[in-house]
Amino acid sequence: MEADLRLKLEQLHQRVDSLKDQINTEEATKNAFVMPFIQILGFDIFNPTEVIPEFICDIGTKKGEKIDYVIKKDGEPILIIECKHWKENADAHNSQLHRYYHVSKSRFGVLTNGHTYNFYADLEKPNIMDEKPFFTLDLANITDSSLKILENFTKQSYNLENILDSAEALKYIKAIRNEFEIELQNPSDEIVKLLVNRFFNKPLTATRLIAFKEYTKKAFSNSINESINFRLKNALNINETIPSKEKTKISSVDEDVEAPKFITTEEEIEGSQIIKAILREVIPANRIFFRDTQSYFGILLDDNNRKPLCRLHFNSSNKYVELFHNGKDNGEKQALQSLDDIYKFKQELLSTIKNYE
Repeated sequence: MEADLRLKLEQLHQRVDSLKDQINTEEATKNAFVMPFIQILGFDIFNPTEVIPEFICDIGTKKGEKIDYVIKKDGEPILIIECKHWKENADAHNSQLHRYYHVSKSRFGVLTNGHTYNFYADLEKPNIMDEKPFFTLDLANITDSSLKILENFTKQSYNLENILDSAEALKYIKAIRNEFEIELQNPSDEIVKLLVNRFFNKPLTATRLIAFKEYTKKAFSNSINESINFRLKNALNINETIPSKEKTKISSVDEDVEAPKFITTEEEIEGSQIIKAILREVIPANRIFFRDTQSYFGILLDDNNRKPLCRLHFNSSNKYVELFHNGKDNGEKQALQSLDDIYKFKQELLSTIKNYE
């Protein structure tokens, strides 16, 4: 189920990316991007008893107020959706979704611009939509955890109790994670004192506190980088020892802390997933392998160095994709202004596979 859901969402992301510049209105955004998303969830957009567009929802003395979509299951509304133009932020502040929520009888509301979907509930006060979403789906960054959450909203697997049980946890986990990330970037006095007092028995003067804040920041960075690198190498089938991209400079007080080896970056991961989504149109995913090196991030066919599909050069301010569609040993570098530019070379990537078949 999740694999099929991922594939459909990746295809929708490609559609959004390729068509968005031609979409000039909110209505076109709904038709081109949001309706296919509703279909992916398993609902019949052509069944007016299941997917109701322009649903009238009177609010007090205001008559004729409309919600873009109401999704029903077994005759009961389970989801209301408000849409914005793809260029707008999917932000619920001052949106109509707040006003519609308490009269819609649905426990969940979605605000979307066609590529970002914010899911809301009433976890703080009954029948009043929370200010912040408990779950956000970004089509450009589809994770395993987001697929598990979204699966609960599909027609086949929808279960109100299961979603409500996890919604509160999702909300507070997100809040804790945000606080944690703030601490990683700039450790507070409180967190530094909490950690240092466990092993440092001398008075923690103002001068020492400043020094320990820097040590704490470096310790966080080293620990997380090493953990991420280990997990990414396993996930990407990287099974060979690679020289370090660069040594992290560590002061003498940190000599007992091992410097992290090279890091596979988030951009390299995202770029490789875009390429994987393109190549999966003609070959199975288990034939696509990734291998990070000191100078580039390589994508190979059948884990064979003699069958490069492309290389990502993301280790400098200027980013390139190196293509091998002409069957040459040396690739052809193409500059990228953004990761989305990779889609411009879809045909070149697909023709590369033909060189090895």
